[in-house]
Amino acid sequence: MKYEEIFARSFSRHDQKRFKLGASLACFVVLWFMCTVFKPYLRILPVSNLRLIKTNNSNRHKYKTSNETQTLHLLPPKLSKNREAERTTLICNTSKSRCDVCEMKGDIRIQGNSSTIFVFSSLTGNSSMTIKPYARKSDKSAMESITTFTIKSIQEEGETMLKCTKIHNVPAIVFSVGGYARNNFHAFSDVIIPLYATSRDFNREVKFLVTNHRSGWTSKFQELLQELSRYEIIDIDHENEVNCFPSVVVGLEKEDRKELDIKSMKDFTLFLRSSYSLERFTAINLTNSLTKKPRLLIVSRQKTRAFMNIKELVHAAQEFGFEVTVTEMNANLTHVSRLVNSCDVMMGVHGAGLTNMVFLPENGVLIQVVPWGKMDWLANTYFGDPSKVMGLKYLEYKISQGESTLVDQYPLNHQVLVDPFSIQRKGWGAYKSIYLDKQNVMLNITRFKETLSRSLELLHS
Repeated sequence: MKYEEIFARSFSRHDQKRFKLGASLACFVVLWFMCTVFKPYLRILPVSNLRLIKTNNSNRHKYKTSNETQTLHLLPPKLSKNREAERTTLICNTSKSRCDVCEMKGDIRIQGNSSTIFVFSSLTGNSSMTIKPYARKSDKSAMESITTFTIKSIQEEGETMLKCTKIHNVPAIVFSVGGYARNNFHAFSDVIIPLYATSRDFNREVKFLVTNHRSGWTSKFQELLQELSRYEIIDIDHENEVNCFPSVVVGLEKEDRKELDIKSMKDFTLFLRSSYSLERFTAINLTNSLTKKPRLLIVSRQKTRAFMNIKELVHAAQEFGFEVTVTEMNANLTHVSRLVNSCDVMMGVHGAGLTNMVFLPENGVLIQVVPWGKMDWLANTYFGDPSKVMGLKYLEYKISQGESTLVDQYPLNHQVLVDPFSIQRKGWGAYKSIYLDKQNVMLNITRFKETLSRSLELLHS
């Protein structure tokens, strides 16, 4: 027999109504009493069945309950009796092909000499993950030398509490200047531009924790680093202190499949001009400046991919009315930036020196001389496409087989000359050793004059 039928036979309708009303009132009183008494404890009930996962859509590290997926919220231990524990978050994005980035807020403690970052939690079990803070993660060769950081989420009761020996009241960004960062192109593409994208919203109120530190590197880019942070750089690998921060970003944001490029590239070039106090924002307009000569900067190279007939090239440019400067790029970016900014056209053989196009005034012209070896992808990806995003005019001069010094090193029917793709299939090392390391350029001046003429036309527009 059902409970409703037993209830109906035991009481009259009037008694049933009175009983139901009284029971409802009693339940309400009991519920109100429980909520009042136990309210302080209900807020901190732990979430059950938490486990660390990667979601498929964003690949951010999250914790998942039996019913939903949510971003991890950790409660750090109280720092004092009078201070309530602050909510701590840890979010790691590993979905990009170029970089991994972890952001955390709360009680963050960094033990530099062990490359360990501790995020204290009173809700979850101990867990950890590793990250290399360099924006070229798919390149195994580059990443071999990058320090691996371990991010550990630990419980206050589970491990010995690390005491802060240095307490900072501003956020921190952890990044590496290892890998290929000694090369000027990679210094900008892998570090400087991603660092700008990651740190600009902090308005200089952020500390840089550098791993794989090189004093020469930070000296070279000192002006830019000072414009992004007003604090001294911390060489985190040799830091014996336990540094505590309210928030930390590990890794630098980098757009997938992009070199020398971010969404706000023009803002970045303005940042460069401001950092180095560059005077020229736009190149010469020959239509309105009939008395001034356009300035041409020829980037020379000594060891490889050098111009073998530089005197003839300079003479031809002067015949077109250019004021010509020939120089090899160096580490003094204050000098280099002002020299490049003073010119209207910059030309050179494919190589790291062309990276200094970032200092050209807007509407300036970049001429990239592309060596023999089917380098179309390299030329466009590294300099062609980025130059256009910077507001520059781009010209490309692909040398013929006869303009390459490789014809003096190999028979004319050798695969190096007739089938560069066969060398590419052997791997980057084999390709680079021939087409980038052994090749110089003997320009066909008559043929190249067409490119010089076209650069003048662009300065008229």
